[in-house]
Amino acid sequence: MRDVLDRYFASINGEDWEGLADLFHPQAELRAPGTQTLRGGEEVAGYYRAALGPYPVHRDEPTRVLISGSSATVEIRFDGRLANGSPLSFEAVDVFDFRDGLIHRLSSWYDSHQVRRDLREATQAQA
Repeated sequence: MRDVLDRYFASINGEDWEGLADLFHPQAELRAPGTQTLRGGEEVAGYYRAALGPYPVHRDEPTRVLISGSSATVEIRFDGRLANGSPLSFEAVDVFDFRDGLIHRLSSWYDSHQVRRDLREATQAQA
């Protein structure tokens, strides 16, 4: 599991969407704030590609990893910069469930309302 988690963060931070998709079980689910449940590695990779699109510079840094059985909970610090140079940072928690050595279910938790407000303010500050 630890290897898959390391590869997950390396893929997101390196924008390796194909490599990211390969880490998900064929019947995987992603649940993230403000979205419908996404299924399969390709949909998950597409979500991340779109979500991180506004950030030419971004990094998801796992700050704490707790593994129990076939699940892992990861506290994350996101730091990014928009195309206009405005910074955006927030904390998140991802809960991973594994099956057959792959990510079977991922739930992502963060204050989506605050992130949207910060994003709107950062975009308007440069307008």
